[in-house]
Amino acid sequence: MPHTSPSARTRPDAPPAPRGRDRWKMLFVLLLLAALIGAASWVVLGSRLLVVRDVEVRGLSLLSRQQVLDVARVPVGTPMARLDVGAVERRIAAVREVESVKARRSWPTTLVISVVEREPVAAVGWQGQYAQLDRFGVTVLTGPRRPRDLPELVVAAPGAGDPATRAGLAVLRDLPPRWRARLTTVEAPGPETVLLRLDSGLAVVWGAAERAPEKIKLLETLLSTKAGKAARTIDVSASGVVTTR
Repeated sequence: MPHTSPSARTRPDAPPAPRGRDRWKMLFVLLLLAALIGAASWVVLGSRLLVVRDVEVRGLSLLSRQQVLDVARVPVGTPMARLDVGAVERRIAAVREVESVKARRSWPTTLVISVVEREPVAAVGWQGQYAQLDRFGVTVLTGPRRPRDLPELVVAAPGAGDPATRAGLAVLRDLPPRWRARLTTVEAPGPETVLLRLDSGLAVVWGAAERAPEKIKLLETLLSTKAGKAARTIDVSASGVVTTR
């Protein structure tokens, strides 16, 4: 029987035992990574290098930059990573003139606040004043006179929760710009009985706030005829039917 030496019996693919030097290298790498992570965390969260230094406000027309800053209460000097951006947005969103707001970090040291202001689309006379309403029926501004560039909305109980107010504003919103520019008054005794008055003296019985493209097409077709040009009132409230008087 042939003699087999101990070395020959050792498996040739067995990995060599780790050396002490390799273990020290691995430990050094781990310590270095931990130090780098700690330094990065300190720079982002605790140092004075990445803190809020500037606040940029965009999209303002009705409000001033200082008004937004007063409401936002951005804590200048706070580390950027710790800044509660959501709280800043909620404070600004509570302002009457603001429809929506978005705040974001612009590294390394700037907070950018983008504001979408409410846009008045109609004026409502109420208790000796004119309230300028946005498309949702929210009062944006109030003054003693109706702005010349806004149609007057005539309703019994103006407000965002009033069905007649919402219907009148919906009709106004669906009109093409060329028609909105000719409006003087939107009367809405009820949500199904909207009446438009144009600067030419023409009255348009619109009815409910629906089928705007069809009604506009009927109006424009009729107004291109002799009968339409002579009409003082045009009724497009019934589907597919138009009457004049």
